Amino acid sequence: MRKFIVTLIALAIVLGAAPVFADATPDGTAIYKAKCAMCHGADGKGQTSIGKAQKLRDLGSADVQKQTDQQIGDIIVNGKGKMPAFKSKLTNDEVKALVGFIRTLKK
Repeated sequence: MRKFIVTLIALAIVLGAAPVFADATPDGTAIYKAKCAMCHGADGKGQTSIGKAQKLRDLGSADVQKQTDQQIGDIIVNGKGKMPAFKSKLTNDEVKALVGFIRTLKK
């Protein structure tokens, strides 16, 4: 019985600490897949049916990549054209992680 109680206490401590791990650096790749890929495509080229219809730019293109991180972040946060704003859906750290992922698409 004593082992059982010690195990429960240890489990409670571990579970109580779980929110600390939730503050880890956001995964830009996972955010992109969940929020962006449906329109921009898994490769960022915009070759989805929505991307083609809205004539989305290739996120790896020089035209997109020449923008500053702040400019790309502002587009994500505030939206642009038909792209919706994500200011109420993403934290600042998630936006930064997403900009970091977009940088990996550079040609």
